[in-house]
Amino acid sequence: MKKKIYTLAIESSCDDTSAAVLCNDKVLSNIVAQQAIHKEYGGVVPELASRAHQQNIVPVVDVAIKKAGISKEELNCISFTQGPGLMGSLLVGGSFAKSMSMALNIPLIAVNHMKAHILAHFIDEEGFDKPTFPFIALTISGGHTQIVQVNSFFDLKIIGETTDDAVGEAFDKSAKILGLPYPGGPLIDKYAQEGNPKAFKFTKPKVEGLNFSFSGLKTQILYFIQKNTAINPNFIEENRNDICASIQDTIIEILMDKLKIAVKETGINQVTIGGGVSANSGIRKTLKEAEKKYGWKTYIPKFEYTTDNAAMIGIVGYYNFLENNFSKNTTVSKARIEF
Repeated sequence: MKKKIYTLAIESSCDDTSAAVLCNDKVLSNIVAQQAIHKEYGGVVPELASRAHQQNIVPVVDVAIKKAGISKEELNCISFTQGPGLMGSLLVGGSFAKSMSMALNIPLIAVNHMKAHILAHFIDEEGFDKPTFPFIALTISGGHTQIVQVNSFFDLKIIGETTDDAVGEAFDKSAKILGLPYPGGPLIDKYAQEGNPKAFKFTKPKVEGLNFSFSGLKTQILYFIQKNTAINPNFIEENRNDICASIQDTIIEILMDKLKIAVKETGINQVTIGGGVSANSGIRKTLKEAEKKYGWKTYIPKFEYTTDNAAMIGIVGYYNFLENNFSKNTTVSKARIEF
C-alpha cells in the first residue's frame, strides 16, 4: 500500500491567503481567504495586502488542517510560495512556513509560484486527466505570460514570454479604460459572451518567435475609446458587449498564434493552460476547440486551481518531498525569481 504523505501548503504571493493539505497528490482541503479592500483602490495595495495576510494566515492554516481531518503532528512537510510576488505578502507566508517547519521538525519546501500553476495539472482530481511529459504549458496571469516546455516535474524551460505587460494586465487595463471596476478581466469575459467578437478590429502586435507584447494593444484600445467617445459620449454604453468581445477575441488570437508556432516548432501537441487568466471562458473554449481543429490534446485545470491557491503549491511540495528536495530555513522570499 502506498505510504500516505501529508503536505501542508501555504500560498501568499499577492492578495489571497491560502492554505491546503494534500495526502500524496490528492487535495484534502484548499482554503482561500480573499481581500475585498483592494476593490476600493482599483488594484492591489501591497502594504494592505501584507497586513491582511498577517491577520488571515493563522485561521486559514487552522481551518485547512481541521478540514483535512488530520492533526498537525501528522504532517510530513510544509511547502510555501517563495516567489514571484509581492515581497511583503511573500514574507508573511514564508516566515510562517519556516516557523511551523521548525516547531514540528519537518522538511521545508520552497516553491516557484509559476511552476506551481503548471504542475497543478498533476493534482488527482476526478474527471480531469493528467498530461504526460513532454507538454507545452501556457501560463497566463496578471503578472506573467509564458510558454513553457515541460519535460519533467523538475525540467521546465521557458520558450516564450512577454516582453512588456502580461495578458492579465491587458485585460484589467482595458476594463479600466471602459470604466469597469477592479478586477476588470472577469467582467470583460462576462460582457464578451453577449457581444460580436468581430465588431471592432484591433491590430495584433508583430513580435518575433514565441514572445508576446501587450503594451501596444492597451494603447490602441485607449486611443480607440478616446476617439469614439469624443464623437459619441455614449459609445461605451451602447457598444460595451461588442467592445469587450472584440478585445477578448484579439487577445485570444495573439495567444493562439504563438501556441500554434510552439506546437509546430517542438513537435509536442499536448497543451495545458494555467494561471489566473486561464479562468477566462473564451480562452478555455478556444483551447478545447483546438483539439478538433489542430489535433492537439488540451488540458484545462479545475476552475479552483486556476487562481492563486495553495493546492498547486502542495502538489509541487509533494513531488519535491519524494525526491528529498528540501529547502533550508535560510531560504529567502523573492519578488522576482529564476524560473
